[in-house]
Amino acid sequence: MIHADPSCRPLGIFDSGVGGLSVLAEIRRSLPQEDILYLADTAHLPYGARGDDDLRDLTARAVATLHARGAKGVVVACNTASAFSLTHLREKYGPEFPVIGLVPAVKPAIQATRSGVVGVLATPGTLRGTLLQDVIRQFAVPVGVQVLMAVSAALVPLVEAGQQDSPEARAELRRVLEPLQAAGADQLVLGCTHYPFLAPAIHAEFGETFALVDSGAAVARHTRNTLEHLGLLRSASPPHSAQISYLITGSVEAARPVIATLLEGGRDATDRSASALLAPRLPTSRADALRIESIYT
Repeated sequence: MIHADPSCRPLGIFDSGVGGLSVLAEIRRSLPQEDILYLADTAHLPYGARGDDDLRDLTARAVATLHARGAKGVVVACNTASAFSLTHLREKYGPEFPVIGLVPAVKPAIQATRSGVVGVLATPGTLRGTLLQDVIRQFAVPVGVQVLMAVSAALVPLVEAGQQDSPEARAELRRVLEPLQAAGADQLVLGCTHYPFLAPAIHAEFGETFALVDSGAAVARHTRNTLEHLGLLRSASPPHSAQISYLITGSVEAARPVIATLLEGGRDATDRSASALLAPRLPTSRADALRIESIYT
């Protein structure tokens, strides 16, 4: 049943898989009173290798599903989907149904670099999109900062399989990041929502070579401001026990233990260091207690 008060409806979050849980962590910290409806399109991942039209169609279908289930807005917690779909979705749904997307956090990395070299770890799809290139032209070129790309199609499936700190993941990280290290990059932008879960492996392999930068906290702030501006922010009074429900397009049984592991992993949420933010601790949940529903069957 869709709540009569729009502010009491759930906030939708969409990703191709479990990567958006890193954004969910930040949204839960910023908006603890909000119910969340999280859609993971695991049947069609990874998005990074898909064609442009296919990406737009899959994203449109996911957002339509969340809209039909009463979501008051959607955070597209997928850099690849954001790169190809935001304009169309905003035109379709209008300003009363906010569609909030991700932009790789290149700007803060440019502002923080001391070496003048910034690395971006991205999927092939994000690299093809215009958002990343627009940000580089706007912020890096005028100040003479060099932005180097590290592209991998292998890391997302490893995170989805719960293998984010496996020997395979570490080998792939060494392959794509050693050239950035050799070039003197001191900032590493995590250009996919799956990549914050690779932070422990990156630190293990490269130490303090890179300061890791992602867009999760900024997206959470923007989401809060947008909901407040539209009168859609749920009041903290009376107290409300917020619920998170998951919609999975692929195998629920395959996704359940991975989601539970990522939800229960990470560091203390009171630790605001970069490593804490990039290995977030979400509300503790046993795998068998997660509210997960299979869709698109």
